[in-house]
Amino acid sequence: MNDTSTSAGQAATPDLVQVVLGSCSVEDADTVLRTLGARLTPEGGHDEPHHDTGVRVDTWTAAFAVPHGAVLSPDVSLAGTVLVDLQGGPVAVGHMCEALASAFDVQIAGSVSGDQEIDMQVTLTNA
Repeated sequence: MNDTSTSAGQAATPDLVQVVLGSCSVEDADTVLRTLGARLTPEGGHDEPHHDTGVRVDTWTAAFAVPHGAVLSPDVSLAGTVLVDLQGGPVAVGHMCEALASAFDVQIAGSVSGDQEIDMQVTLTNA
């Protein structure tokens, strides 16, 4: 017999990917997060990164729901390389990599898999 309450609860965020950007300029972080927010559904409904220009920030985080086949705007430019950590279910992280590759050159730097999720580190440069 199926337990619909459990499966409904688990189905609420299967495509959610946590995105952590680091080792980049504020402008490049804004570019990546705005590009993602323009085409993907951000957790909490915020579509723009917010930061205090008077405070030094080393990382930026956001979470996005990533549907299969998501395509980002290719009309973006980065000043440098952006290091991105992706965390989520393997399928969702795969979809995020595909979406990122539609706008940037994506190189996988490494990954670690757990029981039901994967942590993947990628670098982004101009496509």
